[in-house]
Amino acid sequence: MLKLSKNKFFTGQKSPLFNAETVQQVRAFHRQIDGYTPTPLVAMPKLAELLGVKTILVKDESHRFGLNAFKVLGGSYALGKLLAEYLNVDIHEIDLKTVAAKLDKPMVFATATAGNHGTGVAWAAREMGQKAVVYMPKGSSEVSAERIRGLGAKCIITDVNYDDTVRLASQQAESNAWMLVQDTAWEGYEKIPTWIAQGYMTMADEAVEQALASNQVPSHVILQAGVGSMAGGVLGYLADKLDPNNFTTIIAEPTAADCVFRSGTSLNGEMVNVTGELDTVMAGLACGEPSSVTWPILKDCSKFFSSVDDSVTATGMRVLGNPLPGDPRVTSGESGAISLGLLYELCKDGSSEELRKELDLDEESVVLVFSTEGDTNPVRYRQIVWDASI
Repeated sequence: MLKLSKNKFFTGQKSPLFNAETVQQVRAFHRQIDGYTPTPLVAMPKLAELLGVKTILVKDESHRFGLNAFKVLGGSYALGKLLAEYLNVDIHEIDLKTVAAKLDKPMVFATATAGNHGTGVAWAAREMGQKAVVYMPKGSSEVSAERIRGLGAKCIITDVNYDDTVRLASQQAESNAWMLVQDTAWEGYEKIPTWIAQGYMTMADEAVEQALASNQVPSHVILQAGVGSMAGGVLGYLADKLDPNNFTTIIAEPTAADCVFRSGTSLNGEMVNVTGELDTVMAGLACGEPSSVTWPILKDCSKFFSSVDDSVTATGMRVLGNPLPGDPRVTSGESGAISLGLLYELCKDGSSEELRKELDLDEESVVLVFSTEGDTNPVRYRQIVWDASI
């Protein structure tokens, strides 16, 4: 199933939170982390030809800091900002190798995660000599939990869904005088989620830099959304850099957790929550409540919202993992492949010709997608790609 809706709230209004000055600060911070290097932006010319577009560009985040996912960009930047604030210095003065020596004792950072954000926070805390406590929702992979524990963090799988796990993490942080580092925002808790979303601008800035180096300017961008932090941070950057009137952004979500889609198709453009089990294979996108920090950007600058079932991301995983001869192979996990899967569904066999026309997808289109994770759960990846379990 695939639902697509034009955004009736589009204004093209840019956000002051995501501008050139901010991205320069964010990238400067990430550059000083050992192991930083831009992740690949790969072109898939044979797939583009098959699907009837000019170019398909895939940002492959499976190479990010050896963690197999992009999320560390947001968590590390937020931890850097928090430590700078605590020490009353500018973030450019934070040296990851020596910052721990400036504290009387390590700080404890708490968060809720479906996997990748918690991994990023745990890794960043370890790199900075701090501690982390990570809560995961019901049904989370023990493989993901062990990865987090392997980074030195305490990790607990709860018996409630993602949004209730966020509330639990917040309560525990308050009770234990820990610092909550959450990638979703709500009234009264917006500063840290803003920093996290800004951290994701590094990924977008790299992608645009790489695309322009090969004389490619994206005409279409497909961004997956959970709470909308990554989608908002990337779109906020792109809107400032390229002007949202000059390209088409589609937000993609799993049907079981399509809170951004429902917000974008509501009568008044207010945030709409999804409750219940949020049962989707896309664990990283199984979020029922949009982030209040990034929803305004998505509402103002996205042109379309989409809601798709799990088979769409499964298709994206297989297409990327088994490319046409001459195209590079990309290992993309369940939450990473939804955007490419959506593009494939829109363009294959001319079966969605009316939707393609509405989206202005044609032989001149340059489509940018972000494969935000690799096979973070290798067993599930093989089940989907090898065994066709979906």
